[in-house]
Amino acid sequence: MVHPGRTATSRRPVWWWVRLGATAATLAVLVWRVGTGPFLDGVRTVDGRALAAAAGIAVLTTICGAWRWRVVARGLGVELALGPAVAAYYRSIFLNVALPGGVLGDLHRGISHGRRTRDVGRGLRAVAWERSAGQVVQVVLTVAVLLVAVSPVRAAMPFVAAALLVAAVGVVPAMRWRAGGRSRWARLRRAAARDLHDGLLARRAWAAIVLLSALVVAGHAITFLIAARTAGATAPASRMVPLALLVLLAAALPNVGGWGPREGVAAWAFAAAGLGASRGVATAVVYGVMVFAASLPGAVVLVAAWARGTRSPPELAWPLRRGGGVVAPQDGVQDV
Repeated sequence: MVHPGRTATSRRPVWWWVRLGATAATLAVLVWRVGTGPFLDGVRTVDGRALAAAAGIAVLTTICGAWRWRVVARGLGVELALGPAVAAYYRSIFLNVALPGGVLGDLHRGISHGRRTRDVGRGLRAVAWERSAGQVVQVVLTVAVLLVAVSPVRAAMPFVAAALLVAAVGVVPAMRWRAGGRSRWARLRRAAARDLHDGLLARRAWAAIVLLSALVVAGHAITFLIAARTAGATAPASRMVPLALLVLLAAALPNVGGWGPREGVAAWAFAAAGLGASRGVATAVVYGVMVFAASLPGAVVLVAAWARGTRSPPELAWPLRRGGGVVAPQDGVQDV
């Protein structure tokens, strides 16, 4: 008989190992090129003021992210209370930062939400669309800034912007087209088109999603600028903002707990901007420490849930009727 833990390990997805290998290779190359000094300097230079600033900004970005999740979930037919949503969002951020993969917290958030609504598929879709919408806004804002600001990639930005425009022109009509047939692909396309129409592109949803996502990106960029100043970078904000957005975009690439591509791109971008690769690595390390410290309220949520003898925060949501009425919680669960 095969031990269950060994079976799960042997079936671990290939992409997980790809993430781990890419992160290890990136960090190994950086240590080989710049040494361990920038990593140690980044850790040593973090002070209480930087951590306090990161924690304060994280409160605002987490509320915006939870609110965005609430807007998307409501469009998919699920009402989501803001307070428990913020707690769940903090928990997911902490798990994303503390565990390998960078997405396990979001996966847990979607499954937990789905179990509360008795529809795991819809819970996972709400989280997936919410994070995807945020990344789309981040990409658009980053490309817009890099088009006009001086940066190492400014020459390539017109081509990137044109490619994004072509992709948008091609994707939007394709998603509006109602695929016929009963194949799995046709059902997936119909479900995606319905989710986009109801959850993201609805009249009262898309503007809020864009605004909230822009605030999240701005909060992360400000945190990065504080990290750069803490690491000793003295360049003006006009030079630092494009680098910050470029590094933050790279942080969305496959990583382990946020580490890997962020440090690699920071080293390259800072070197190309004349600020030094070592300074870029130190800034990325400071940023990573600040983000981890700011995510610690999520650990408090986990401990509180464990103390209550549950695996998730309080009741997150309840289904909506098509007519807009709320289905009352069942089995004695209190409304929140």
